[in-house]
Amino acid sequence: MNSAVVCPSRTRTAPVAPQHAAPQRASPGDANARFRSVVMPHLDDAYALAHWLTGSRADSEDVVQEACLRALRGIGNFSGGNARAWVLTIVRNTTYTWLHNNRSTTVVLVEDFDTVDGTAAVDSDIATPETALIAQDDVVLLRAAIAALPLALRETLMLREFQELSYREIAAVTGVPIGTVMSRLARARERIISIMKTDGSRQN
Repeated sequence: MNSAVVCPSRTRTAPVAPQHAAPQRASPGDANARFRSVVMPHLDDAYALAHWLTGSRADSEDVVQEACLRALRGIGNFSGGNARAWVLTIVRNTTYTWLHNNRSTTVVLVEDFDTVDGTAAVDSDIATPETALIAQDDVVLLRAAIAALPLALRETLMLREFQELSYREIAAVTGVPIGTVMSRLARARERIISIMKTDGSRQN
């Protein structure tokens, strides 16, 4: 008997989903196979989005595990198209539910960001310890600036700049008009520039 497929954890063994989680219109084997083809290729993006929204690697694992179970239960409702956007929509909605249940204040702080999908570039021909330190400081400031954004602005920025979704795809994931997506993105960029300028001037 095939066991239900769930999202693998990065630090611990994933729980096994019950067989009744699969849609009734498809056998468990068919649902599992479709889950592997639709959801599994986008796990890295799912973890990245959940990490940035929760601010915690451990919490993002819990969120993605729950999102995987939701995706498995609803895999029969996926009618094709953009699988990545479909998966990220589930992750985004699962994250908001988790935040509502676990963080009533809606203030999300950075706890343990290890990496950012993009770092300040330093020309290797002119790199010195001083320029490397400056570049490192810029990355730290950028992380802090992104983390300081309101959640709605932060998720829009992440979906656009890090996940590289189109405006239309972001609108589908977040459930807002394209005009709102563009407005949020512009405000996010303006705030990041302002925060980095202010924090940078304080360090000088």
